Amino acid sequence: MITVNPDGKIMVRRCLVTLRPFRLFVLGIGFFTLCFLMTSLGGQFSARRLGDSPFTIRTEVMGGPESRGVLRKMSDLLELMVKRMDALARLENGSELHRAGGDLHFPADRMPPGAGLMERIQAIAQNVSDIAVKVDQILRHSLLLHSKVSEGRRDQCEAPSDPKFPDCSGKVEWMRARWTSDPCYAFFGVDGTECSFLIYLSEVEWFCPPLPWRNQTAAQRAPKPLPKVQVEGQRELRSGPLQAVFRSNLSHLLDLMGSGKESLIFMKKRTKRLTAQWALAAQRLAQKLGATQRDQKQILVHIGFLTEESGDVFSPRVLKGGPLGEMVQWADILAALYVLGHGLRVTVSLKELQSNLGVPPGRGSCPLTMPLPFDLIYTDYHGLQQMKQHMGLSFKKYRCRIRVIDTFGTEPAYNHEEYATLHGYRTNWGYWNLNPKQFMTMFPHTPDNSFMGFVSEELNETEKRLIKGGKAGNMAVVYGKEASIWKGKEKFLGILNKYMEIHGTVYYDSQRPPEVPAFVKNHGLLPQPEFQQLLRKAKLFIGFGFPYEGPAPLEAIANGCIFLQSRFSPPHSSLNHEFFRGKPTSREVFSQHPYAENFIGKPHVWTVDYNNSEEFEAAIKAIMRTQVDPYLPYEYTCEGMLERIHAYIQHQDFCIAPGPALPEAHAPKSPFVLAPNASHLEWARNASSAPGAWPPAHSLRAWLAVPGRACTDTCLDHGLICEPSFFPFLNSQDAFLKLQVPCDSTESEMNHLYPAFAQPGQECYLQKEPLLFSCAGSNTKYRRLCPCRDFRKGQVALCQGCL
Repeated sequence: MITVNPDGKIMVRRCLVTLRPFRLFVLGIGFFTLCFLMTSLGGQFSARRLGDSPFTIRTEVMGGPESRGVLRKMSDLLELMVKRMDALARLENGSELHRAGGDLHFPADRMPPGAGLMERIQAIAQNVSDIAVKVDQILRHSLLLHSKVSEGRRDQCEAPSDPKFPDCSGKVEWMRARWTSDPCYAFFGVDGTECSFLIYLSEVEWFCPPLPWRNQTAAQRAPKPLPKVQVEGQRELRSGPLQAVFRSNLSHLLDLMGSGKESLIFMKKRTKRLTAQWALAAQRLAQKLGATQRDQKQILVHIGFLTEESGDVFSPRVLKGGPLGEMVQWADILAALYVLGHGLRVTVSLKELQSNLGVPPGRGSCPLTMPLPFDLIYTDYHGLQQMKQHMGLSFKKYRCRIRVIDTFGTEPAYNHEEYATLHGYRTNWGYWNLNPKQFMTMFPHTPDNSFMGFVSEELNETEKRLIKGGKAGNMAVVYGKEASIWKGKEKFLGILNKYMEIHGTVYYDSQRPPEVPAFVKNHGLLPQPEFQQLLRKAKLFIGFGFPYEGPAPLEAIANGCIFLQSRFSPPHSSLNHEFFRGKPTSREVFSQHPYAENFIGKPHVWTVDYNNSEEFEAAIKAIMRTQVDPYLPYEYTCEGMLERIHAYIQHQDFCIAPGPALPEAHAPKSPFVLAPNASHLEWARNASSAPGAWPPAHSLRAWLAVPGRACTDTCLDHGLICEPSFFPFLNSQDAFLKLQVPCDSTESEMNHLYPAFAQPGQECYLQKEPLLFSCAGSNTKYRRLCPCRDFRKGQVALCQGCL
């Protein structure tokens, strides 16, 4: 006989009592299931909305197998719960009957509670089953309707065969395979369908023709204009754009430049220090220009080398003797543009650049979201690369507005991508296919580029007299703030020490650099005002061959120093010197500072061979006997820089497509005559001046160079400047004939040395590619046909009639 433990009976009864809370739990499960059901169905339908990300859209969703499967599983789950509850209810009912002691009559309010709950759950299950059937019917109907709509739109969303849009079908194929490669496509509404591809390629890009059924409904994106910077005391003209008015207060510019970087702090200090000189220069130029009207340009200045994405290697070195030439130039460019009265935006981060340009979200494959709100963009090679990566097709459309601040210059042979690749001129910095004049240099290296420059502080007459009277006749300052520049210079430092007291400004943290000899008085790195005071006392400023072409020698000459530099033999270039290797120029550098040697010269600049001790020592003795006044070329004054940039903004327009370099059969007859001495061509007096040409065509003079001579040097030999914009006028057989050059044959090819005459063979060559017209370059095989012009005194960038 089996005995039952009383404690066990108590536990069973307690478990049966707890069935009522469990029923509540089951009701909660049922409610949660219904909520989950509605959420799942809503999510399935909402996933088809066009605004959602294309990376979460799946066209198979509308097929509905997932939705029907979810409904079936939920129905099965509820049926299983009903069976479990039925078993529990029977168990509970049996317990209640046993406890009632044979009483078989139940009042209405004493019915077993499990029965009502079970009925409700069965009703829920039946509803879910009904919903599953209805949803299945809706999904099937939706699939059928979608199939019919797709069939109806198929003809409208096929890539059209239009000869005006030859790339359309190929672009559609690319979009079909790669549209998910960049989120920017989804930003513009691409969702993986053929229609969305064609809408994008016809309305955002321009590879396909507009779809006829989109003509009335396609959204037109209104341009988002950039707010213009209001000039003090100026009202906007209703009949035209704002007029630029010279500014003298630079406080707003200092705010535009930002803060947080040592490089920006240095630039702002420089701008603030030169404010008075900029204001005076603006007054002088305003008087010179008279009533000339100038439209206010909207200008973006993006200093790419200061962005974190480019490494910003300069900012950490500002306080450690690093090169400051680029920052000096950028500070002066900002000041000049602002003083001229133009609207400025300044960016030193990629995020700011993207915001100002209107770059769509993604990886940069798509065009800008709005028309470019800037008339001009000044940047550097780093910024140029960043814009190309993030502007998509808009970069090609707007690159004519870009001006690239390029310290050492970019010659046409390196700029033309195809030509550079085929002929070995490809480097890390070239091949942009810009007009070579869009590259703006620190010094006038080659007329192929535009000379931007910078400024040096200009002294008034009183300051000049004080400096001249306070000079120490035997004091020399060495050009070089980094200790590595001094290495290996002991020999001629020893010679110099016999005649002069030598001072240095070499950076050091805790102890004196071992490269600096003990007899040199090293001041450490000096702030710019203190360095200026040191130069005002010194007799000599001496360079050791590096850095190349910096601003310091001009500052020294402006403060009354004589600059002594080394002559390079052989000349340094990308072919034999590591520093120039990879730079987009073949220029040969014959001294540390070619501008100082060629455009200033003695008595202010002495260039000698440092390897010749006797020549070096003789130069030191001669310098000690020489007296000079402070001197600053006009083009490096604030007024000179303002004048130059004003002329560029007013006259340079690279968005006008260059005329084709036509062969002689199609070229117009050249408007030249042979000069009376039969040495060169001149613009005929009775010939009409070429409309829109800048510099004015009547300043043109053309010479045939000797074999192996570049046009840059040929023009300088005649006291003129080579002018590449004049090449198209000379690119004809008629020009050779007027120079009495016999052409047995004439060919048109891509070559940066053409037009030219080749001997032997009596062959004349014309230029086929306008971007390859170049003042630089030579070959002993060719006599180049060179266009030259005059220039303003102290302003080689501008001709006499250019202002």
